[in-house]
Amino acid sequence: MIVCEGLTKTFGSITAIQDFNIEIPDGRIFGLLGPNGAGKTTTMRMLSCLIRPTAGSAHIDSYEIGKKEDAQKIRGMIGLLPEVPGLYETLGAYKNLDYYAQLYGIPKTQREDSIKTTLTNLGLWDRRNEPVGGFSKGMKQKIAIARALIHDPKYIFLDEPTASLDPAASKMVREYILELKSQGDTILINTHNLSEAERICDTVALVKNRTVKVGSPKELARGLFARTISITMQKIPPSLLKDISSLDFVSQAQVNGNQLVLNVRNPEEDNPRVVSWLMKQGLHVQFVTEEEHSLEDVYLKLIEEGGR
Repeated sequence: MIVCEGLTKTFGSITAIQDFNIEIPDGRIFGLLGPNGAGKTTTMRMLSCLIRPTAGSAHIDSYEIGKKEDAQKIRGMIGLLPEVPGLYETLGAYKNLDYYAQLYGIPKTQREDSIKTTLTNLGLWDRRNEPVGGFSKGMKQKIAIARALIHDPKYIFLDEPTASLDPAASKMVREYILELKSQGDTILINTHNLSEAERICDTVALVKNRTVKVGSPKELARGLFARTISITMQKIPPSLLKDISSLDFVSQAQVNGNQLVLNVRNPEEDNPRVVSWLMKQGLHVQFVTEEEHSLEDVYLKLIEEGGR
């Protein structure tokens, strides 16, 4: 488990992140979302024991990131994909990974098996001996992901994992991340790709130099927006809007063409009640849908309003 309590980092007069609080249970995918300069990468660097916090604390399992005696243990437990891949470009993909695997003290046979498995999963095994300096940005990114996973870490920190990847490669990386989760790994992701975060993250934290909001994408949407249902009907009589507004579970109603749009407390319970009421009025309901708010809607509302 990862727990951050009041985690803060300042650089001189600049506060990168302040009073940051999260809790990430094992086996979950957690997303850090926020604009450039919001403190996401700084937070990940602190959790990786690359920089020390100015204030607050964070624990990974029983180890504390600010303690010198715990730092090396934490580094051995995590795999990090940084903003910049930082590969040895005159070496092939295999030799790059073998070098880093040796730094982790992985025995030769285990290194060979791990490198082959990882490069195969990322579609790079056939090009393992080519110097990575001639690879595309996307291919370098995949090798950097492989490097983060080479020692089979329990915690995986990924800073923009699908940056520079084409749609097919991005899909493959997302599926690989979900496979890692199914194996019990805990994954922390920094990303600007909101649709990607919505698809794979169990929980997200919106940050703007502090914790703005934490929750699942659906929880955040339901906490910010009214539950709205749209009922498409064959015909809407002029008196319907006034009549249906009198129902105690309808907070707002409007007509848009042949659609009746309602704000209700709980669509799961209220949808059948609305449909039943309409049918009793002799009206024909064609279909009912609930308006869905995306993670992008949540992000823009919270971040652009400054987290108020």
